[in-house]
Amino acid sequence: MKTEIIKRLKENPRLQELIEKRERFAWTLAIVMLVVYYAFILTIAFSPLTLGTPLDEGMVTTIGIPVGISIIIIAFALTGIYVNRANREFDQITRELKESIKDLE
Repeated sequence: MKTEIIKRLKENPRLQELIEKRERFAWTLAIVMLVVYYAFILTIAFSPLTLGTPLDEGMVTTIGIPVGISIIIIAFALTGIYVNRANREFDQITRELKESIKDLE
C-alpha cells in the first residue's frame, strides 16, 4: 500500500513543482540573508571604525547598533515572507497531493 502511494506521488508533476519552487525560494532567501550577514561581518573585519562611529557627536550609541538591529529585523522579515508564501502556495499544492492519494489510504 505504501509503495503504491509513494509511486503515485512520484509520478505526480505537482510534487516536482512543489519541490522545485520551495527549494528555489528557500535558497533565494538564504542567499539574501547570507549577503546581509557577511556584509556586516566583512565591514567589522575590514572597516571597524565605520560601525564604531557614534550616531551623533557626544553619543555613546554607534552606527553598528541600528545596523545590527536592522539585520535582526531583516531575518524576521525574510522568515515572514517564507511563511506567507508557504501558507498560500506550498500548502495548497500539498493539499492537492494529499487529495490525489486519498483513495489509496
